[in-house]
Amino acid sequence: MDLNSDLGEGFGAWTMGDDEAMLDIVTSANIACGFHAGDASVMRRVCERAAERGVAIGAHVGYRDLAGFGRRALDIAPEDLADEVLYQIGALDAFARAAHSCVRYVKAHGALYNTAAVDPEQAAALVEGVRRYHSDLALLCPPDSEMLRAAQAAGVPAYAEAFADRAYTPEGRLVSRKLPGAVLHDADEVAARALTMATTGEVVDVDGGKLTLRADSLCVHGDTPGAVSLARRIRELLTESGVVLRSFV
Repeated sequence: MDLNSDLGEGFGAWTMGDDEAMLDIVTSANIACGFHAGDASVMRRVCERAAERGVAIGAHVGYRDLAGFGRRALDIAPEDLADEVLYQIGALDAFARAAHSCVRYVKAHGALYNTAAVDPEQAAALVEGVRRYHSDLALLCPPDSEMLRAAQAAGVPAYAEAFADRAYTPEGRLVSRKLPGAVLHDADEVAARALTMATTGEVVDVDGGKLTLRADSLCVHGDTPGAVSLARRIRELLTESGVVLRSFV
């Protein structure tokens, strides 16, 4: 099982999360590409640290929305979105290659991730941006989503992802961050959910029902308060339970 986290989300004098500590825990790093967070120096530094540790580097692409941290949906033309996805991948890959590594996969951030999960047009534009960079570049997708189907239709390698630290609706979507309980903070609870996801593919939704989310990768957000403790507890429990941790790419 792969364990990924959203990293490199500082900007200028502002820092977010503990990238150094998280890179000692995760097997894949979704690194911000400058549109929702991250700047040139942050991208360089996190790519270098990831390469040193053998952590797979992923381009964490998003809408051009620094002020809203990429969590506001934007009305953007599909062709423009494809271009902006391509632009972000290329920017991060330059820093990854300077660190003697490369971008191995792409994961959408925030509003783009949620929109492309249900909007066929936005999903197709996201996938097209990935395909234009390299048809072998993998895309992390929500299970049973428009994004996953668009990737499969375009011949882009698609891998399913589940979130250990987020609540799910009965429909299998992430609970809106505007609602209480959307983000989970108890380390033992989150680790137990991660183990169940990794071994059975199941997760309990907010109404107490069971969802099946067959995931290739589990995410713990780097900007969640206590993220390092959550990620460390997840890794400990998975390892103790015999789950082998390695990148999906």
